[in-house]
Amino acid sequence: MPAPKLSRLEFQIMESLWAKGDSSIREIQESFPAKRRPAYTTIQTTVYRMEDKGAVRRLKKVGNFHIFTASLTRDAAQRRLIDDLLDLFGGRSQPVMAHLVESGKLSLQDVKEAEKALRELSRKETQS
Repeated sequence: MPAPKLSRLEFQIMESLWAKGDSSIREIQESFPAKRRPAYTTIQTTVYRMEDKGAVRRLKKVGNFHIFTASLTRDAAQRRLIDDLLDLFGGRSQPVMAHLVESGKLSLQDVKEAEKALRELSRKETQS
């Protein structure tokens, strides 16, 4: 099953859960910077929607609040975002790579790691 599509706020909530681990809605809300902190009810509504999507799940109830945990790995969420981005370019990665190079966001080390991954993939394909 493919990872659910996440909005920016949903991804930020997931980042909080991945960083801090299992959390209540209040703890998630307080993980946002004070100047740009969404309202408690905004986080609550968003977390409930994420629960419907299967991105988070209720772990347990403590008193009158629930503890939530991530059902989605960071890797799966990032892969979904990248796939969605590439879909905008008709599946072509070249425009994205060109932008990363031109903006200085792609380092020589990144290129070396990509080359290593490509060699591994090529090796696996020839063994199959």
